[in-house]
Amino acid sequence: MEDIRTIKQRFEIIGNDIKLNRAIEKAVQVAPTDFTVLITGESGVGKEIFPRIIHSFSARKHAQYIAVNCGGIPEGTIDSELFGHEKGSFTGALSDRKGYFEVSDGGTIFLDEVGELPLSTQAKLLRVLEAGEFIRVGSSKVQKTNVRVIAATNVDLPAAVKNGKFREDLYYRINTIPISIPALRDRKEDISLLFRKFAADFAEKYRMPPIRLTEDAVQILENYRWPGNVRELKNITEQISILEQERTVDALRLKEYLPAQNNTLPALTSNPESDHSFATEREILYKILFDMKKDMNDLKHLVYDIMQKEHTIKPEPEPSTSIVLRNLYETPQSEFLGQAPQKTISVEKNNHIEDTEAVVEESLSLEEKEKEMIVKALEKNHGKRKLAAQDLGISERTLYRKLKEYDIEI
Repeated sequence: MEDIRTIKQRFEIIGNDIKLNRAIEKAVQVAPTDFTVLITGESGVGKEIFPRIIHSFSARKHAQYIAVNCGGIPEGTIDSELFGHEKGSFTGALSDRKGYFEVSDGGTIFLDEVGELPLSTQAKLLRVLEAGEFIRVGSSKVQKTNVRVIAATNVDLPAAVKNGKFREDLYYRINTIPISIPALRDRKEDISLLFRKFAADFAEKYRMPPIRLTEDAVQILENYRWPGNVRELKNITEQISILEQERTVDALRLKEYLPAQNNTLPALTSNPESDHSFATEREILYKILFDMKKDMNDLKHLVYDIMQKEHTIKPEPEPSTSIVLRNLYETPQSEFLGQAPQKTISVEKNNHIEDTEAVVEESLSLEEKEKEMIVKALEKNHGKRKLAAQDLGISERTLYRKLKEYDIEI
C-alpha cells in the first residue's frame, strides 16, 4: 500500500493538515470494501478527488468509473440519465439508451451533489443500493447492476431530512462510511503552499515568472475566510498571475483581489423566535422612526427645561429657544402611523407662555397616540387585523404584538 505522501503526489493533493490527512487515510482504508461512502464538505474543497482515490485502490479499478453531477441535470431527465430509457418512452426518445448505472456495472459511480436529487429519483436510488435493481424509463423489466456508489454533497443532509427534502432511509444508506473534507480556512498552514503551487502552475502555463508574496501579504492570505475554498484560491492566483506586472505582491496589492469581508453598514439579523424580528423593510423603517421619535422627545424635554429658566422673551428678535421649540412642535407628524397633525405651542410676545406644560405632556405621550390610532384603525375595519395593519402601514404580526403590548381587546 502506498504511503500518504505518495498518494498526495499521485493525485496532486497539496497540504499537511491533520484533518485532510485523516480523510485521505479513510478513503484508502475503505477502498477495498464495497461500502457506500458519503463525502461531505463545503463547495470548492476538492471532494471530487476522493472518489478517484477510492476507485483506484479498489478491486474495481480496472472497470468503469463515472462521475455524475446530480445538480447539473434537469429534473425531467435525471431518471433517464441514471437508469436509461426505452425507445418511445417520451418525446425525443428515438432509441433505447443505457443509463449510468447500467454503463458502470462492475465499476464505480460518483454521485456529486446527491442532495439535489428529486424525491422520486431518491426512491429509485435506494432500490439500487439495497437490491442492485433498477428499471429503465418506459420499461417494466427489472435489471440488475453491480456498482459501487460514492456520493458527495455540500448540503446539510440531516437538515434536509428534517425538512422533508431528502429521504431518511436513503441518508442512512449512503452514509455508511462518512468522510468529511475540511474547509480551507481550517487549513491555514496549507494556504500559502497551495498559492505557491498554483502560482508555479500558471507561470508555466502562461510562460512568465511565478508570483511571490511578501510576508504581510501571506498574513492577509491566511487570515481571509475563503468562502470558495481551494477553487477560489486557485482563481485568485490565476488573476494575479495574469494581471500583475510586478511579480512580487505586497499586502496592499493583494487586498485588491480579495472581496471585501466587512460591511460599513450594520447587519440586520433575524431571530424567528424573537418578538423584535422584522419581516419587511417597512417594519425596519417603522422601528427607525420610533427610535427617532424618542430622540425627538428627549430634545423637546431639553428645550422645555431651557425655556423654564428664561425670565423674559424679547419681542425682537425672537429668542432662539422659542424658534427651536416652535419648529419642533410645528413639524407635521401625520406621516407617522397616519397620525393627525399635533397641536403647536402658542408663544406669545408678552413675556408669558401659556399652557406649555400641558401641551408638552400631550405630545410626549407617543404610546397613547399609537394606541389611539390602532383602536381607530380596528374600529374602521370592524376588528379585522389584516385590514387595520394595512391602514397603519405595518405588518399583521407587528399589529398583533402591539395589541398584546397595549392590552387592546378586539
